[in-house]
Amino acid sequence: MSLPRYKVTMLALSLSIATVFVGCSSNPSKKDIVDTGPKSSEQSYYDKAMKALDKGQYGDAEKSLQAIDTYYPTGQYSQQSQLELIYTKFKQKDYEATIAQADRFIRLNPQHPNVDYAYYVRGVANMEQNYDGIMRYTSLKQSHRDIGYLKVAYQNFVDFIRRFPSSQYAVDAAQRMKFIGQELAESEMNAARFNVKRKAYLAAVERSQWVIEHYPQTPQIPEALATMAYGYDKLGDKATSQQYVELLKLNYPNLIKSNGEVNLRAARKEGSFLNRATLGILGRGEKTRGVVESTESSAKEKNDNQASWLNRATFGLLDRPDREVSSEPARADESLYDRQRTQQTPVEPKQAEQ
Repeated sequence: MSLPRYKVTMLALSLSIATVFVGCSSNPSKKDIVDTGPKSSEQSYYDKAMKALDKGQYGDAEKSLQAIDTYYPTGQYSQQSQLELIYTKFKQKDYEATIAQADRFIRLNPQHPNVDYAYYVRGVANMEQNYDGIMRYTSLKQSHRDIGYLKVAYQNFVDFIRRFPSSQYAVDAAQRMKFIGQELAESEMNAARFNVKRKAYLAAVERSQWVIEHYPQTPQIPEALATMAYGYDKLGDKATSQQYVELLKLNYPNLIKSNGEVNLRAARKEGSFLNRATLGILGRGEKTRGVVESTESSAKEKNDNQASWLNRATFGLLDRPDREVSSEPARADESLYDRQRTQQTPVEPKQAEQ
């Protein structure tokens, strides 16, 4: 049975249009497939990239640095441009590309005098991947979410310090490791709190014990000890519970109530319901202090408590109090491991050579 003439016409027209589109897609213009080569000398590309970096024009700097990497892979500025490209990718907050570029530099230039910079920035980039925008301006903690990147960053810094203990970035890396340790400890204690809430006391005790054994210098230690005492008491092991109670009485007496029971709320420093419901913006009362803190930590908390209502209501965007600027490394922005929610920029590699 033959098709009607109008259907034959439509079928032929459709096939013609499809053929035209296929022909266009499979035959790109000569301009699209031909690389005309470098348009400037290596020196010109590098100078242009440096000027763009000085002006904060990281997109333009990246184009010039990529051109050096493509057209002059063995040139005078090849290795330095790769280091500058790591810095540029970081400043653009393309952390995955930063890590990939750092890994590539380490693989291609394992003996380069500034290879420590690549190891260092790789850790910083993994650390930054763990934080999103809202975390920086509220009391929400990334340690209560996925901490995978933090674990990777910690291992990056361990590897870095093991290889380059005398590097100019070693002090900063050690401080970052200290901060990450606190975040990992907080993650464990957050799990312990959840286990206490669902009456899984053995799991809570195990989490707390892990913190005590692996993160002994972190602020979570008082709560871990209190949770151990509370958990063992609920498990019926009164003798072990009493041992931790006595330990708390000696070191953190404010965490023991007058009747001898453990004050878990004080150990956790829990805020009011309003404070938790508004993500830490409202309802910031005086926190119960059951732990004798260092002068530095006390000063930091006092500074945070002095933030105005406008600062909290705008998630830290307006009416910001003065913040100290980290001196390690050079050209660093506000310190991440002190602020906990503020990005820190690694030193630009060209300064590392001076």
